[in-house]
Amino acid sequence: PAEPAKPAAPEPAPPRVSLTDAAPDAALQLLALFQREGRFVDFLMEDVSAFTDADIGAAARVVHDGCKRALDTHFSVEPVRSDEEGASVEIAAGYDAHALRLTGNVVGEGPYRGTLAHRGWKVTDVHLPKLVAGHDSRVLAPAEVELA
Repeated sequence: PAEPAKPAAPEPAPPRVSLTDAAPDAALQLLALFQREGRFVDFLMEDVSAFTDADIGAAARVVHDGCKRALDTHFSVEPVRSDEEGASVEIAAGYDAHALRLTGNVVGEGPYRGTLAHRGWKVTDVHLPKLVAGHDSRVLAPAEVELA
């Protein structure tokens, strides 16, 4: 007589993801650098609804130039993919979902073929200034008082 079929082994539980709180100082330091170099926070906190598109565009150029300078000074950034946007690419099964996001008709296990819509960005090196002990990093830009 044939042996009865053994029950299938249960699916292994997905690995538990460990969450940690991010230290806010580095994020606040980055915001302060973007504010100092490009007036980023000033731009975002301003109500631009009454400004013309030309005025907003002129302000955006200043913000862009300053924030780009801060980014280039303190970070080494390079594309996740070296292919040109619009290129046909093949993505292997088991790809790194943190580095690639598939959109459109995602079916099955891969490999997948598609068109690169965005190269992505990754940081390869960080050069943030050291924080001074006791410095209140929540102050992104000090208030300015002009004396007569």
